[in-house]
Amino acid sequence: MPLILNTPRVLPVLVCAAACLVAGCKSAPPPQPPPQAMPVKVAPVSLSPVPTADTYVATIKSRRSSTMQPQVDGNLVKIFVKSGQAVKAGQVLMRVDPLKQMAAVQSQQGTQAQKKALYDYNKIEVERQRKLFEAGVVSRDAYDQANQAYENSKADFESNQALTDTQKQQLAYYDIRAPFNGIVGDIPVHLGDYVSPTTVLTTVDENADLEAYIYIPTERAGSIRNGLPVEILDTAGNVLVKTKVDFISPQVDNGLQSILAKASVPRTADILRNQQLVKARIIWSTAPAPTVPVLAVSLVGGQTFVYVATPKGDGYIAHQVPVTVGETVGNTYPVLGGLKTGEKVITSGLQFLQEGAPVKPLG
Repeated sequence: MPLILNTPRVLPVLVCAAACLVAGCKSAPPPQPPPQAMPVKVAPVSLSPVPTADTYVATIKSRRSSTMQPQVDGNLVKIFVKSGQAVKAGQVLMRVDPLKQMAAVQSQQGTQAQKKALYDYNKIEVERQRKLFEAGVVSRDAYDQANQAYENSKADFESNQALTDTQKQQLAYYDIRAPFNGIVGDIPVHLGDYVSPTTVLTTVDENADLEAYIYIPTERAGSIRNGLPVEILDTAGNVLVKTKVDFISPQVDNGLQSILAKASVPRTADILRNQQLVKARIIWSTAPAPTVPVLAVSLVGGQTFVYVATPKGDGYIAHQVPVTVGETVGNTYPVLGGLKTGEKVITSGLQFLQEGAPVKPLG
């Protein structure tokens, strides 16, 4: 007899088998393990001495600075130095054409020689007349006249001699010399230029004795005093020189409504120059304040943040906290708000962190 299948019973089995083949007959995947904690370096928020300071624009000025101008008129025939050159006191910087003055000196010397000859003759003549008068050969009147001629020629010769010396001294003015050891500034003149006492030839500045001129607002008049620490900064905020306030003006500058304070610059500060603009930070006081390492602070959208290693369960997570910080003090920021002393801020791997990520503090 032919085999007869029970269709209603076989069909559900076949459907289930097909569905199992399509689905691959796989079981549900196991749950993923929790992410591993990332090792990070941490540093506690600690109290450190933090200065209260203000930064002002200051000008470096030399105690010895000279503008070189000639004392005579004439054409410039020699320039012996270059801008920026170091010179010694008395060194010749430039020379104005001295030929005209040299001719005047020579002419004066010729006149002096004539008057010297007359003076020498009258000197001999008065002695001869004296002897003749004593011998009774000539009258008293002749002797007096010879003596008068001698005195006149003597006075005339000495006067001319002084005039000659003056002309020689005037000749020295045609050489422009450095008044002291220093550095030559800009030289705006050229060979052949006609110069006069109103012409600025160059400047000589001594960089050995420098001062920082700091103009402090009158609102700080009650705080400024001699001995306050001053830090001279470069454009990047790095400290170039540490000094102190050693002069306070007794008057207020009417135009700026500020008080001039000066601070001496040590001779070792060779990086500073006369008329250089710098920043001067005056430290008013120093007190303990919470600080964090510079490496722990990041800037996002104009707001400063730190990551704090916060306990959670059996471990720690990274918690992003907005903070307010002051100006850097060495390698730290003073914390003005957002953190408490003792909290541990993360100082490494900040670019890989996100809020709530598990971390493993390394100390």
